[in-house]
Amino acid sequence: MAQVTVRISRVVAAMGLAAGCMLLTACSEQGVQDKPSGGLAAQPKEGKIVMGFSQIGSESDWRAANTVSIKTEAEKRGIDLRFADAQQKQENQLKALRSFIAQKVDIIAFSPVVETGWEPVLKEIQKAGIPVILTDRNVDVTDRSLYVTFIGSDFVEEGRRAAKWFIENTTGDVKVFELRGTPGASCAIDRKNGFEEAIEETPRVQIIHSQDGNFERGRGKEVMEAFLKTPKGKEFNALYAHNDDMALGAIQAMKEAGLKPGTDIKIVSIDAVKAAFEAMVAGELNCTVECNPLIGPQLFDLVEALIKKRIVIKEGVYDAAVAKEAIKTRQY
Repeated sequence: MAQVTVRISRVVAAMGLAAGCMLLTACSEQGVQDKPSGGLAAQPKEGKIVMGFSQIGSESDWRAANTVSIKTEAEKRGIDLRFADAQQKQENQLKALRSFIAQKVDIIAFSPVVETGWEPVLKEIQKAGIPVILTDRNVDVTDRSLYVTFIGSDFVEEGRRAAKWFIENTTGDVKVFELRGTPGASCAIDRKNGFEEAIEETPRVQIIHSQDGNFERGRGKEVMEAFLKTPKGKEFNALYAHNDDMALGAIQAMKEAGLKPGTDIKIVSIDAVKAAFEAMVAGELNCTVECNPLIGPQLFDLVEALIKKRIVIKEGVYDAAVAKEAIKTRQY
């Protein structure tokens, strides 16, 4: 099967799949046997929903807020959440996903560290009849049926919006240093592609150097410190960071080097965390593009729709006394 990348908005995903689950359940009650397809369980369990969730780590303020949103909403709804922190290592996520299979959870959700390398474990999960939801980041697989849906932002559009700020709010040549996110992560790939697409017809805005910062504040500072000592580090006048934390680390390095971030160097980043707003108020950051981490409510709307409890069709008892009137309503 050809690769298909599907991005469904959070609200639409929850509403659409909820309707779909209700329809499938109703059909099952009328004698149509549901079968596992695309990871959907044929016989949802009764009682408390058990969900396995593998989080990337805690590399940024955004990720911390994302984790809190998921944990808080799970507790609010009485969901048994089996949470695993991968510490930004794919091998840890693979172990966690296989552990969830062994625990026979009802549903699995995870934010993949990188795009590739997931097909074998997703096939194992599908064979176990457990539905999978991707959150925040996507995967690159040949079989789209290996997961139910993706809940997250449009990272390409975020990159476009960052570029648009430079195009509309600067004059003259804009020589951009790009601080990329984790190598191989879908959001890093898309944010780069979106930015490059948007500046394609604006030659005065160009990326003169690009380097990985792993979405970490400390790493952003280290990379900027090293870059400022290079020839290109003496000529750039703009920074595009794939997230706020890297930008904040880079800002610290610039200040220590005697530069005025936000003035000498125009800076645009992505996430819109509180610390980014504080930096803008201080005049050290020019713009942040929002990426909302608070997906807990939408995620668990979807979870509850997929693991829908048995719906019993309304049925009555009729005797001869009411038959003459009741016959008028019969459609079968």
